[in-house]
This record gives sequence, C-alpha cells and structure tokens, in this order.
Amino acid sequence: MQSIVRSLPFLLIFASCNSNNKTSSPITGTWKLQTGTLIEKNDTTVTDYTQNKRFIKIINDSHFAFMGHDLNKGKDSATAFFSAGGGKYTFKDSTYTEFLEYCNARDWENNKFEFTVRIHNDTLIQQGIEKIEATGVNRYNIERYVRVKN
Repeated sequence: MQSIVRSLPFLLIFASCNSNNKTSSPITGTWKLQTGTLIEKNDTTVTDYTQNKRFIKIINDSHFAFMGHDLNKGKDSATAFFSAGGGKYTFKDSTYTEFLEYCNARDWENNKFEFTVRIHNDTLIQQGIEKIEATGVNRYNIERYVRVKN
C-alpha cells in the first residue's frame, strides 16, 4: 500500500504530461468556405461556395490542406471546378502564413502566402495578397469560413 502512495506523485506528473492536455490553436480544425472575394486590378469577383461548389480547409498543428469541387461532378464545362493543395503554415497573433507545397495548379507550388486572420465564434475570415510573379497573379483575397462541427 505504501508503494502505491509513494508512486502517486509520479503517476500524477506522468498524467499531466499526456499529449491530450495540449491546447490547440484557435485556427486548428475543419473550415467550410462560405464566400471568396477576389479583387484584381479594378475587378471584384465574389464566389458563393454554398451553392454549386464546396470547399473545405483542414488545419492541424503544423499543416493545412484545402479541397474544393463543383457539385456537378465536373460534367458541365462552364461550372467544372476542382482545387486541392496543402503544406506547412505558421500562425502568430493574427498572421497566418501558408507555405504551399502541393497544389493541383502546379505553378502555385513553392509559394508563400501571408494572410491576416480574424476568428469570431465559429467564423474565420482570412484576407491577404496572393502574388505569384511567374504567372502574373497579383490579387487581394478575402475568404469567409465557418467551422465544421463534429
């Protein structure tokens, strides 16, 4: 009995080191894109991702991944859409930086994108400049996500 009592402090210390006690960043989780706004030169395009498209972003403690597609299974050439990619990221204060390692649009790979993120309740708003000199992409992107509940 005394050995159990003596080992209790060690068991408590061991239990407190359990990785399940780790607190996640508020940005981690699965996020469903609601709207995307692209501002390029003098043009603004708003896409509603709740209608004919679906797009999610999954963020864990070190990596992000995104996937999107149209709901017509690519059968209508006017609305066919598929996008996927991912990589590592950093998140400090409100600055979220993606290091895109994988992407179906291969010329987007190996680029860094810095965004400002605001989280309010179950809504995440990400905004920043997407610039890829090799392709001429230079636009301001605003994305509004809602957290996917389990």
